[in-house]
Order: sequence, then structure tokens, then C-alpha cells
Amino acid sequence: MHMTDYKKDFPLLAESDIAYLDNAATEQRPACVLDAEREFYERWNANPLRGLYELGVEATEQYEHARERVARFVHAKSEREIIFTRNTTEGINLVAYSYALPRLKPGDEILVTIMEHHSNLLPWQMAARRTGATLKYLECEPDGSFTEEKIRDAVTPHTKLAALTLVSNVLGRATPAEKLIGMVHENGGVVLADAAQAAPHMPIDVTALDVDFLAFSGHKLMAPMGIGVLYGKQELLEEMPPFLTGGEMIDRVTREGAVFAELPHKFEAGTVNAGGAAALAAAIDYLEFIGWKEITEREEMLTAQLLAGMKKIPGVHILGSGDEKEHCGIVSFTVDDVHPHDIASILDEAHVAVRAGHHCAQPLLEWLGISSCARASVAFYNTPEDVGRFLDQLAQVRRMMGYE
Repeated sequence: MHMTDYKKDFPLLAESDIAYLDNAATEQRPACVLDAEREFYERWNANPLRGLYELGVEATEQYEHARERVARFVHAKSEREIIFTRNTTEGINLVAYSYALPRLKPGDEILVTIMEHHSNLLPWQMAARRTGATLKYLECEPDGSFTEEKIRDAVTPHTKLAALTLVSNVLGRATPAEKLIGMVHENGGVVLADAAQAAPHMPIDVTALDVDFLAFSGHKLMAPMGIGVLYGKQELLEEMPPFLTGGEMIDRVTREGAVFAELPHKFEAGTVNAGGAAALAAAIDYLEFIGWKEITEREEMLTAQLLAGMKKIPGVHILGSGDEKEHCGIVSFTVDDVHPHDIASILDEAHVAVRAGHHCAQPLLEWLGISSCARASVAFYNTPEDVGRFLDQLAQVRRMMGYE
């Protein structure tokens, strides 16, 4: 199969021999994204939403164009449902503080899955502590799947809010989001989806999902760090008080109080990351130019190469499913007798970058019976050579640590 060389589009990859297999932590930036951020500051640099002069109006137009682009990307009904944040974590906290705290009470339940990233767990622990609500866990099977029976048992009329990742950052497994959203809605609750790992790998349609809130980070889909997105249904966002108060999120201020601005500006206090938003729009354009079919085929091919090669290496244990289609480019693993940090260090000597540790998902690792693991994660711009170098080095790890 002929493979397009996408690395040439990415300055860091084009100028380095790194086999970058830490894409689940952050993806690399193509030149068109770097150019879009630079172009904003070179051509339109003014504080958006404030200046009535021509440059200020143009800056505002660029920022709002980015919002419209994101709304199309996630199939929101209105750009007013798109809030720009710094990252997924901020979006989830916004919902925890502005939606959950004013509404939850003792007897209510917050449902999370055992495979949540800490960013989609700690805010709900806080909300449960402050409101007296109960935090419940929906547990997965060792391969990352969820049984119908466990989902049915977990969702009750007391489930006022459920928070679930669309894709596990450890197992790479997609969750049964549609089923869970439908059941929670039948019981009168709302659902927040963490799309940080899903957004770079699959189309997201918030309208078809009927999800109430959804958050993702730009940096995981080739945009700059420091720009993120929270989608929320308009009727819910309109009822919620601002998370942060200050400049630009107001309509009028007196000595005694304030009238808040309309959506979405009510939730965007202070000077916004307009350059980051413009670059996020460029990242979405680039991603959709490559196309989901190409992205999926390449990532599944590379994941299949990873799994097949790792299964042949004695002492290597893959977490989750044995099917490459159930990994979304993420393969986490352990090596007998070798700490994940040592695995990562040995691979780094050959310029192979992988992640090691608990991956901000300690309850999941504890449930799986381990304290830490290593993780290799591919993107469409990786090559069979990257994976081959990883496998060659992984095969040496136990010997290099003194085991035969």
C-alpha cells in the first residue's frame, strides 16, 4: 500500500529522527496550524470583542469564524453552544461548578466510569463532597467493554449527572456512549462527554449523540496548547451562572452588581486566546482535508502492526482488547520485571517517545491490578518505520535490564 508521507507537513517531525509515539498526550503541529496562529498576530492582532476600529472588528471576525468552524466540526446546532476554554479540564470544571453545584443535593447520584482520566473524575469528587451527592462507578471488563447488565444496574432515577469518556486514554476503547446517554436521559439526568481522546480519531456529532455537554482540547488534535472547547446545549448553558467573572463576560456593571453577557461570552471572561482559536480552526481544516477514512485506515494499520509485533515479544502484556479496531491508536502494556519508567528510558535512547506512569487514570489501573504501565499511541502521520523501531527496541528491554 502506498503511504503518503505526512511527516513533511510537521516541522518537528520533518527535522528530527524521533519516532513520536506519544500522540495521546499531545499531537504534533502541522505547519499550516503554526502559520495560522502566527498570521493572526501578524495581520489581526487586536483584543477581540472590544475595539470598534477596523482591526478590532477583524480580530473579532477571526475569533468568531473559529467558533463557527468548531460548531460545524462537532455538528452543534448553533455556534452559541461553543465555549472556548483552555483545555478539556477547564470545560469539565466549568460544568461541575456552574451546572452541578447549584443543582445537586444529598440522595442524588453522579455516575462516572472507572476508566475516566482524573480530569473527568476529580471535579465530580469535589461536586459530590460539596453537595452531599453520591459518586458511583460504572466498572468495565478487563478488555475495556461494558456489559449491558452493569450499565442497567448503574443508571437509576437518582442519576442526575453522568460523566464518561468517549475513548479511554489507557485502553483506547470507545465507550457505549449512545446507550448510556439514552438511559440517563430516560431517568431525567444529563450527560457530559470527555472527547479529549476521541476528537482526533473519529467524527463527533453532538446532535446525533444527544449529549448535554462535551469537552475536548485543541492540542490533542494538532492545535496549540491552551485552547479547548466546551459544547453545551443552549438551554442548559443559558440557565447556568458564569464560572469565571471579570472582563468581557458582562453586559453592564454597577457598583452593586452586573448583568452578564449573552452566550457564549458569558463563559469567556478576560482576554481570549484568539490566536489559538484561529489555529484550532486551521487544525480542523487540515484534519478534514486528510479525511476520516484515511486517518482511520492508517491508524488501524499501525495499531495492527503494534499488536502483532508486541504479541511476539516474550514478557510483554497488552492491556485491553486484542483487536486493533478497539484501540483508537492507543496500546498500553507492561513488561515482566521492568518498571514502565525504565521501558520509556530505554526506548528514548533510540529516539522512540512513549508515555510511562499511571496516565492520570489511577482508579482504572488499580481495577486492572497494576500501578503503572507504558503506552504507545499512534497518529496518522506515524509510519511503519516508527512502529518497527519501537518493536525492535521493545524486544531488547528485558535483556538490557539483565533478564534473559
